[in-house]
Amino acid sequence: MQAATSLILGPKTPSTQPVRIKSFYRPTTTDPSSNSMAATVPAPKWSQKTITLPPHRRGCHLVTPKILKEIGEDLSQFKCGLAHLFLQHTSASLTINENYDSDVRDDTETFLNRIVPEGSSAPWKHTIEGPDDMPAHIKSSMFGCALTIPITDGKLNMGTWQGIWLCEHRDYPTARKVVITLNGV
Repeated sequence: MQAATSLILGPKTPSTQPVRIKSFYRPTTTDPSSNSMAATVPAPKWSQKTITLPPHRRGCHLVTPKILKEIGEDLSQFKCGLAHLFLQHTSASLTINENYDSDVRDDTETFLNRIVPEGSSAPWKHTIEGPDDMPAHIKSSMFGCALTIPITDGKLNMGTWQGIWLCEHRDYPTARKVVITLNGV
């Protein structure tokens, strides 16, 4: 094993101490009898692509097949890693949930509409973009705009019944952009 190395981040000023990060490098070996996860250490790689999901009506939509179609070739190059999906919008969201029964998506939309009021009786100040906009921002914050999914043997390693949902929270369909970053080995 090689000696530890240190990296100092940020300027050193009298009032603050530098942050030291230690890292250890393991030599690459191809010894098949080794039980260590570090037996072979291939170079890490990265891939990034921005995809556009077509407009969807208000509600929750299974988009796993579309995403896999867009990233499949790059994804297949990773043995182990992470896929990060980032939705570049504030009135829609991403989540992972049931991929089989569409009633789950309908019920989720019903739930969101019950807990986040909309219309003239809603207490929102931000109404310049329409009565559905502020509720859409709140719903987006509830589910979030980013997902991280493990990659195993060139595939997204989700459970049998899990799928990626795009939740559209506005009344008028809009195309949505998702930045997908893959990293690993």
